[in-house]
Amino acid sequence: MVSPLHYLPEMNGIRHGFFTRQGGVSTGLYNSLNCRLASRDAPENILQNRQRVADHFGIQPDHLLTLQQVHSPTALIVDSPWTDEKIPQADALVTRQKGLALGALTADCGSVLFADPKAKIIGAAHAGWRGAVGGILEATLDRMVSLGSNITDIHVALGPTISQKNYEVDKGFMQNLLDMDKANKHFFAIPEGQEKPHFNLPDYIQKRLARANINHLFISSECTYDNESEYFSFRFCSHNGHSDYGCQVSAIMLQ
Repeated sequence: MVSPLHYLPEMNGIRHGFFTRQGGVSTGLYNSLNCRLASRDAPENILQNRQRVADHFGIQPDHLLTLQQVHSPTALIVDSPWTDEKIPQADALVTRQKGLALGALTADCGSVLFADPKAKIIGAAHAGWRGAVGGILEATLDRMVSLGSNITDIHVALGPTISQKNYEVDKGFMQNLLDMDKANKHFFAIPEGQEKPHFNLPDYIQKRLARANINHLFISSECTYDNESEYFSFRFCSHNGHSDYGCQVSAIMLQ
């Protein structure tokens, strides 16, 4: 049985969930609620896992929408499902259509869910560092505003994400962000005894959303890397020599 986490407040007509890796049928490396279609998990297991998430929302599996995520700043407005053969390449979805569960797949990156309870407009974004730096959060908000949202009415929640202590980056990455804005120094730290900086992705996402005038913001303190038994973690898999990785899904839907 799937038991998602809830970080957004209860809103009439809007359901959401940040799903963990628990409650699915996959085994081994993908244990157990792996929803990443591009993984090398058994396809029938992935589909059954996604069926369980869809059942939680009371919809058909093809109404659980996830993207070919490419760490881009591209956000799409959707009003109908698509086939598995025509999954768009993008990193965020926005809709005002009832019955579509918009999903973000993550395994260390930020899963960000957006809800406007007044205009009844929702969004979901995958925000790794490339997407966050490139503007995926702002692009999602722009799409919501284009459908009729007011920024002051939008609630946003960031789900479990890799923490700074586990997110080592190279000095070139840090320098690039400092060249963009010296104030970005705040998001880096070099732990004692180490040479490479560590990046605070959750804090960076939070600050980008605050600068976009989001006043209703909810942030999970859970680290995907530190809780590998509960969450899929790409970096944990890489550090332990695993050949592939699974993803948990976070989703939001207008009832």
